Amino acid sequence: MASNLGVSGSEFDAKVLKSEVPVLVDFWAEWCGPCKAIGPAIEQLATEYEGRAKVYKVDVDSDPDIASNYGVMSIPAVYVFKGGQVVENHVGLAPKEKFAEMINRAL
Repeated sequence: MASNLGVSGSEFDAKVLKSEVPVLVDFWAEWCGPCKAIGPAIEQLATEYEGRAKVYKVDVDSDPDIASNYGVMSIPAVYVFKGGQVVENHVGLAPKEKFAEMINRAL
């Protein structure tokens, strides 16, 4: 898992809500098989959109407060934030292209 994508409670406000560019956030957990399945795609998007959008991962076990603030009930849950607001979300498995489209719509 690319640890540089992890964002925790204290950083969430600054890195996600105050970001100048759209931010894709992957809510996941270590024990979640589908989360691990989309992990490589999420990491590829972080590289592909560098400079245009940000990509972070929130471990729902480490930071349950963030997850509950956004109504995350099942994972993987992928949210796109723009201007501090959720503009789109998807719950469950999806191909990388789905998440790329979500970012593109927010750009």
